[in-house]
Amino acid sequence: MNGEFKMSIKVQMQGAVMTLAFDRPDKKNAITAAMYAALADALEQAGADASVRAVLIHGSQTAFTAGNDLQDFLSNPPQGEASPVFRFLHNISVFTKPLLAAVNGPAVGIGTTLLLHCDLVYAGESARFATPFSQLGLCPEAASSLLLPAVAGYHRAAAMLLFGEAIGPLQAREMGFVNEVLPDDKTIAHALERAQALARLPASSMRVTKRLLKQGQQQAIAQQMQAEGEEFRAMLGSPEAREAFSAFLEKRKPDFSRFG
Repeated sequence: MNGEFKMSIKVQMQGAVMTLAFDRPDKKNAITAAMYAALADALEQAGADASVRAVLIHGSQTAFTAGNDLQDFLSNPPQGEASPVFRFLHNISVFTKPLLAAVNGPAVGIGTTLLLHCDLVYAGESARFATPFSQLGLCPEAASSLLLPAVAGYHRAAAMLLFGEAIGPLQAREMGFVNEVLPDDKTIAHALERAQALARLPASSMRVTKRLLKQGQQQAIAQQMQAEGEEFRAMLGSPEAREAFSAFLEKRKPDFSRFG
C-alpha cells in the first residue's frame, strides 16, 4: 500500500497510521469524482483493517485542496447518495478511528467542511478556510450547517457560510475547528507525530472515546447530511448555479441581479 496512487490520492502506511494525501499540485489539489471514490474506498479499508490505528488527511506544504474541480463536477454531477462525493461524506462522518488533518494553504468548500468530521486539525500559518457555497449558488454540505454552528456559534458560522469569505488559521482556531497553528514546514510532520501517538494507545479506548464524543450528534448529522444533499443536488441545476459556474470558468464576476 505504501506510495500507492489512486487517481491523485496518495495512500501510504506510516507505521500504524494511514495517510491520505491530496496529490494534484497543478490544480491545487482540486478534487475530482475519481478522487472522492479513492478517499471513500480508503476510509472503508482503514475502518476494516485492524492494523490501521489512525488516519491522517493532508495536502502539500502549499495547498490542502481548492475544493471541487468545477470542470469535473459539471461533467460528473452527483446524482444521488451513491455518488463518490456523498459516499466519501458518509464514510468520513461514521469513521470510528482517530481521524486527523494537516492543512496548509487553501482549504476551500469541502476542504473546510470535511475538517468538521476530524478529531484533530493542525493548520499551517498559510492556511485559508473558505466555504463559498452561496457564491456558487449552492448550499452547505457535509452537515456543516449543523456542525459549524455547534463548534463556532451561530453568528460566526452564519457569517462564514453566508458570505463564503476566507478566514485565516488563527480565526479558525478561535472558532474551534483548528487545534494548533504551526509553521507551514512543520504542519504535516506534527500532525503525523500526533497520529502516531494516538496509534500507540489502546485501540478500544480510542474507538469508545470517539463513539461517546460523537454519539449525541450521529443521528442529527445523518439527517442533516441527507437534507443538505437533497438541496445541493437540486440547486446544481438552478440558474444561479449555472451563472456562478460559467462566471468562474470564464474568469468574470457573476451577475445574480436578474434572479429573484
